[in-house]
Amino acid sequence: MSGQSQYSFILASASPRRKQLLTEAGYKFTVLRPDIDELAFSTKNVKPYEYAERLALAKAKNIAEKHPDCLVIAADTIADFEGEIIGKPTDAMEAEQITNKLFSRPHKVITGIAIVRLRDGIELNQSDTTTVYPKKLTAEQIAEHIKSGTWRDKAGAYAIQESGDEFIERIEGSLTNVMGLPMELLERLLKRLIEQETPFQ
Repeated sequence: MSGQSQYSFILASASPRRKQLLTEAGYKFTVLRPDIDELAFSTKNVKPYEYAERLALAKAKNIAEKHPDCLVIAADTIADFEGEIIGKPTDAMEAEQITNKLFSRPHKVITGIAIVRLRDGIELNQSDTTTVYPKKLTAEQIAEHIKSGTWRDKAGAYAIQESGDEFIERIEGSLTNVMGLPMELLERLLKRLIEQETPFQ
């Protein structure tokens, strides 16, 4: 169980995968869905990791403004295909296009994390990057994946913990990052707050 589990915070995310990772690690938290328009954030002239960090920070601040005394943690995950930012597909056609692209060669998965508390000006914002080496999928495998609908609401149109053996040859970096929340980075950021003797409550 994580050493930070004694502290509580708000998770600004509706992601069941992030909730599961935090719960399994022993964290105490409540969940609130941020209300931001991700389409309002341009992907032009911005590095993929900067984009992920900006969205994570916007999500955290959206909830923190309503709960200024609470510590708020948010995350945003994207795929980086040779510098192209790829988020969640909007429909089956886009999911198929993304799958064909990402599983043609190695790509990166980037998750930005933001930790915010307005009361005392806490604002931490970093990202983690994992390189994914995919297996070559057949047309039948891709068609089955699209038909299954498991691509919905997932950056890059796949989730490694659900069908990683089918899709992934190997990864370099954090597995939980690909799942949507790099737990190692989160623990480092929370440890930094503790070392600064900043109380969470």
